[in-house]
Amino acid sequence: MVTFENGVLSKLCSKDQLELLDSIDHLRLQGINNYVSLPQIIVCGDQSSGKSSVLEAISGVSFPIKSNLCTRFPTELVLRRTPHVSARVSIVPHESRTDSERAALSRFKEALNGFDGLPSVIESAKLAMGISIHGKAFSKDLLRVEVTGPDRPHLTIVDLPGLIHSETKNQSLSDVELIQDVVKAYMREPRSIILAVVSAKNDFANQVVLKLARAADPTGIRTMGVITKPDTLNPGSESEALYVSLAKNQQVEFRLGWHVLKNMDSEKGSCSLMERDREEAEFFSDGAWTELLLSSLGIDKLRGRLSKVLLAQIAAELPSLLKEIEGKFTATFDKLEKLGKPRSTDNEQRLYLFQISQSFQALVKEAVNGDSCSHPFFKDAQTKIGYRQRIRANVRNLNENFASELRRRGHARQIVESSDSSQTDEWGDVTVTTKDAFLDHIEKLMHNTRGRELPGTFNPMIVTDLFREQSRPWESIVRDHVKTVWKAACRFLDLVTSYVADESTSNALKREIIDPTLKTVLNALGEKTTDLLRPHQSGHPITYNHYFTETLQNVRRERMSMSDPAKVVREFFDISYLSTHQPLSGHYDLQTLVQSLTKDNELDMDTFAAEEALDCLNAYYKVALKQFIDDVAIQVIEGKLVAALDNILSPVAIFGMESSQVSRIAGESEDSRAQREQLSKDLEVLGKGLETCKRFVSVRIGGGKFIPALDLILRFLRSTLTSFSSRFSLRLQQLRP
Repeated sequence: MVTFENGVLSKLCSKDQLELLDSIDHLRLQGINNYVSLPQIIVCGDQSSGKSSVLEAISGVSFPIKSNLCTRFPTELVLRRTPHVSARVSIVPHESRTDSERAALSRFKEALNGFDGLPSVIESAKLAMGISIHGKAFSKDLLRVEVTGPDRPHLTIVDLPGLIHSETKNQSLSDVELIQDVVKAYMREPRSIILAVVSAKNDFANQVVLKLARAADPTGIRTMGVITKPDTLNPGSESEALYVSLAKNQQVEFRLGWHVLKNMDSEKGSCSLMERDREEAEFFSDGAWTELLLSSLGIDKLRGRLSKVLLAQIAAELPSLLKEIEGKFTATFDKLEKLGKPRSTDNEQRLYLFQISQSFQALVKEAVNGDSCSHPFFKDAQTKIGYRQRIRANVRNLNENFASELRRRGHARQIVESSDSSQTDEWGDVTVTTKDAFLDHIEKLMHNTRGRELPGTFNPMIVTDLFREQSRPWESIVRDHVKTVWKAACRFLDLVTSYVADESTSNALKREIIDPTLKTVLNALGEKTTDLLRPHQSGHPITYNHYFTETLQNVRRERMSMSDPAKVVREFFDISYLSTHQPLSGHYDLQTLVQSLTKDNELDMDTFAAEEALDCLNAYYKVALKQFIDDVAIQVIEGKLVAALDNILSPVAIFGMESSQVSRIAGESEDSRAQREQLSKDLEVLGKGLETCKRFVSVRIGGGKFIPALDLILRFLRSTLTSFSSRFSLRLQQLRP
């Protein structure tokens, strides 16, 4: 029979919290704490601050607290309420251990017949962890002490190694850093209640635990301060007054406040917990400590406070805990679903690829259509990944950028009013020239290509030469654009493939199918682009678009208006209209002046022909540019790229594959089998956790009323867990080997 003192534990077994603690403990037993943070109490403090004594007083479990036996590793005390009485001690290896070390440490299991044997068990555990005089001084491994019985509370308390200020003869700098890393890791758990133990023997401002607690819990909402060894202070001294002020939450403020304990003096020998409590009550009945509320003094009140604090912590954290479990459950389920069923035969492997191809095509079609993109695959469109997943938006934006770029710098020459630097910089690589300089260039070209045209006219083929010259930049711009859109499609398909298949299969699909097909598509894009460029680079201008005639007429009308003498005179003299009855300064008839200017302003025939050719070039360039932009978007991007995306991995392609290729792609590796086994275990644990939470929402707290947090949980679970239960349970059965 296991015999332990248990009378002091009744304070932690109140009716209101029993069901809450039972459910959290059940989650912990299921292993949920390996996936999410669960509420627990952690005891932290500087070395020799009295942490172990606090732990013993709270739990009723006697730990070795002699001055020469400080905590060398985290000790987790798990108290469970079960019909059977039992006690077990085991080691939970740290994740940094090797596989062989983890296996060896996991085999450490000891049964206790009484806590008198606990020191010897701890010594054995220290040796197993490699802690010795000639070995390491501390370990990240966890000593787990499990005590169960019908009158035990449901509680988890963790005693952490004492924080060391600086290295000593027996404790190296690496030991100091190791302990701080361990304590910080536990403190960072967002659902842990931190008991920051401060010894009145030392100045609290110099005790590291307060600094670390504030760093892990900046607002102090889940930290309670505990002052130990108040009997070491001289009555009436400034130090005593300072610690009384600290206990009043005036020096270092924590939302959960402070508590003062008088621990047993280990140097005087052992005494019963009842004797300890009696001595403590007598100490606080006199002196400066009477200024404090009784609720913040003594172990009896601390048990009650912890009971309420832990209950409130669990209630407050349950909604977020449920969401976190659900999120991890869904993510694990998706990973397991990617792996599919075990596949060793050709039929199993081909079926798996069929399922992948169906999911692949569905996602690609939804993204190409760009209508809703409501599938869970699609992330927030404002994120980098979310935008890349929306290939329709990518293509449209890139096409619009291409059209803008071609209009801005697709022409070889840009005519400006003057050749000043400000206008030159605006056009980048485009050659900037004045109209007169451009006309000189056209006249020289006409002079070198004269045919049988009449004076004042031009050979129509001159427009061909001018257009080829003017549209020369098109090729580099369009090929850059096509390559950019192709790369966007590659990134999109990479995301889709990674989503619908496990990592091994996804990599094989990219290597065997996706990448080779995309290279073929890129070649087809290049060939089609060449086809579209060819008429503009080697043919002669052809259009039946009436927009050409309209544009030509508008260009000529604009040119004539620019050289209109009436306009020149109006602008020069800054008048709105001309009249024969409006003399300037009473001496000149302006209408007569205009007629004289017109009569004397006869154009040179070559210049007139050059301007006519320039008008035709400008008009045809506008028509050809619009047509070319549309042709690239429709025939190249849509016709050769977008239309090919969903057929890259089609069921027809899967059906036509050789068995050897199917095996290379969908054959299951040893890593995949191990991953499936682990994911199945994870899913089972998380699924049980969800079921536990689902049952728990029916528990009523305090006289039949739901506490606010549980009311939120109830509404949350009703809308989510019901749909999860049937679908995931069925799928889990299908996915099991």
